Amino acid sequence: MRDGYSVARTAAPAVAEHLARHRANTDTGARHPLHLLPDARVIESLIDAAFWASLRREEGYVPKISLAYLPPTEEIHPLRFEAPLQLDSARLAKLAPAVERPGIHLGVWEDRVWGTTRTIPPFCFVVEVVAPGLLVLKHRPRHESRKFVNIAVLEADQIKIVDESASAIADCPALLTSLLGFDSPQTEHVNVLVQLAISMRRHGRGGALLVVPGNSGTWAESIVRPIAYAVRPAYSDLADLMRTRPAEPDLEWMDALGRAVDAVAGLTAVDGATVVTDQYELLAFGAKIRRKAGGDPVDQLIVTEPIEGSVAERAHPGQIGGTRHLSAAQFVKDQHDALALVASQDGHFTIFAWSPCEDAVHAHRVEALLL
Repeated sequence: MRDGYSVARTAAPAVAEHLARHRANTDTGARHPLHLLPDARVIESLIDAAFWASLRREEGYVPKISLAYLPPTEEIHPLRFEAPLQLDSARLAKLAPAVERPGIHLGVWEDRVWGTTRTIPPFCFVVEVVAPGLLVLKHRPRHESRKFVNIAVLEADQIKIVDESASAIADCPALLTSLLGFDSPQTEHVNVLVQLAISMRRHGRGGALLVVPGNSGTWAESIVRPIAYAVRPAYSDLADLMRTRPAEPDLEWMDALGRAVDAVAGLTAVDGATVVTDQYELLAFGAKIRRKAGGDPVDQLIVTEPIEGSVAERAHPGQIGGTRHLSAAQFVKDQHDALALVASQDGHFTIFAWSPCEDAVHAHRVEALLL
């Protein structure tokens, strides 16, 4: 008989506590049903089944599945099996080809897989198989939010529990706050940067995105001239969509936004940096960063990761990445009001921002929030 996945037993109580704490800090009205809050036993069983399913192969393919813990109520428009299935890794692997497309979840309730759904209510707990032995635990934080928030990342014997208190650090960028799930409907525009980051990471080629103030041209002091691919006038497809964002975005608008985000993020695969304004107007791509005239070279960073148990470290930019990371850190050191997003080919992702409190560039390692 197969032994259980030991990491599931270790992680489940911490994840259950995290979910309970998050729920306690949120209005638990009728739209936030308490029965969706899983206990440690349920969390362990979901993790265990998903982990062993991730190690199986069906006709040579790696299973890609998402397990959502919720009952098959009419509100979620469920596709229900006539006979619910046992929560078993072999069955999950066989079902995987039918549910591997994004947005489709296998519904689990009372240790049975009852069918599928594309609708996830607030606070619903989800276990997603990303790769063999790599799981992401997440949930939807509230009714108004359309995105999931990561709770933990499990990879083989490693457990990374997201530290919600990271949003309380001095000079925390709004992008990091949004990734942690603490943005409000009034700051929903920040989610465009989240989508850009996810899309940058997805293309797998690595890239850099510089976000600069739209009312200032000082960023150009840190760019080599001529720029390989300067854009004049600024390309405003993404900016126009955000300016005309309806109060209740429909599928057509969301699809258009997704295409515009992917178009901009795709440019970051070109050697050099892509430059956009804080209103998402595209100014250039393939731009080479240089040290501003009279500026000092960046020689030290504050490096943090929003993971429980992680501590801030001081490091040289070369210790966390290559030329792309070094040039992004230099850009932020010279342009304090800018933000630099850097994706590595190996999947790591870093947000560089200036920290007035530390009087230094702060490198936020956030790949655990983007999976």
